[in-house]
Amino acid sequence: MERTKIVTKHYFRLIVASVIVALGSALLAFTLKHLTEYFEHLFFNKINDFNSIYFIFLPTIGITAIFFLRKYFFQNRKNKGIAEIYKTLDQRKDHLPLFKIPSHFINGFLTVIFGGSTGVEVSTVVATATIGNYAYEKEFSARMYKRELICAGVVAGVAILFTSPLAGFLFALEVIARKMRKSLLIACSASALVSWIFIELFDSETILHHSVEKWTYAAIPFFIILSILGGVLSVYFTLLVTRMKKIFGNISNNFIRINLGAIAVGTMIYYFPSLYGDSYHGLREILNEPLSAPTLTIFILVILAVLKPLAASLTLGAGGDGGVFAPSIVAGAFLGLGVAFVGNTYFNMDLIPINFALIGAAATLSASLYAPFTSVVLICNLLPNGYILFIPILACCFVSFLVAKWILPYNVYTYDFYLNSKTSA
Repeated sequence: MERTKIVTKHYFRLIVASVIVALGSALLAFTLKHLTEYFEHLFFNKINDFNSIYFIFLPTIGITAIFFLRKYFFQNRKNKGIAEIYKTLDQRKDHLPLFKIPSHFINGFLTVIFGGSTGVEVSTVVATATIGNYAYEKEFSARMYKRELICAGVVAGVAILFTSPLAGFLFALEVIARKMRKSLLIACSASALVSWIFIELFDSETILHHSVEKWTYAAIPFFIILSILGGVLSVYFTLLVTRMKKIFGNISNNFIRINLGAIAVGTMIYYFPSLYGDSYHGLREILNEPLSAPTLTIFILVILAVLKPLAASLTLGAGGDGGVFAPSIVAGAFLGLGVAFVGNTYFNMDLIPINFALIGAAATLSASLYAPFTSVVLICNLLPNGYILFIPILACCFVSFLVAKWILPYNVYTYDFYLNSKTSA
């Protein structure tokens, strides 16, 4: 009886701590998301209206600012992305220091608003995980609940970014916790509930505003082809990031390292403005055009799908902050549009572009995150009626996941990828 009381008390304190962590994490994610979106659009429109040649040099400003902030303000302490969370969880004595919150917040913000071709998702994940770790260190709950509070922070961060508490819940369990137990479910559920309330009150707008249409069985062969290509695209992205890290890591001159990567990214943005920042704006613009538009060709769609991972890898190699979420979603969507274009143009099909964009995004993200369940829910929540495609998205996520797993072994594909997916920004 006494043991039951102790366990109940521990769970009560865990719920209270998880709610506090979720509130702090939701506020952080909300602020970073909307500040970044506002200034990203502001800078993009100003440069685009004034003289697009300046796109070439804009990423250099953000990454150079990050370099000097790291050197003088953050005292040369490094950020290494999600690998930091894994290390903290695997080694109980290690903790995420508080500087990770402003460091990832500022670095992610500066990277994206100046055109660095990543997103603020990984920056948000690490910063919110740090909030959870801080609550653990302050003993807001029992000392056994470190993983739970870190995951509570991550749930809220991802939930706010994608207006989906369920996606945050699944990501925390599938990617961060990598295990299941009652206390984890309690902490993540409490955080998801707080996130849902926050979203309903302050931020229920989805990333895309298009309407999904019903799918037909005639599209299944193209769905399968797209999921295989999505798995291959994610492996290409993985290998690019790890190789770029090695290449840029061997450049000792900071000026050369920063400008080599940043100007290369800026040059790609100059020719393909859709690559600017997280590229959600570029994806929206392309989705607003019919596939028959003269500005859209299979060459453009394929080149965007190939260049987005390259631009993201160069951004990270040069010293920017970011990860795989936005590049995988956007590159996969472009890939899906390319498959729809081929089906409609060369096989006289009537494939629906938005459906293929979503399935391509889901397949690529699933393989990149090694998290099919998270990817299904996250992508279905990108627009208001995305769950119409739940069945094909679910199937395609698992196909791409298995393709990527077959190409790259598990230990290389997941943990080592995250370990190498960040520079010393």
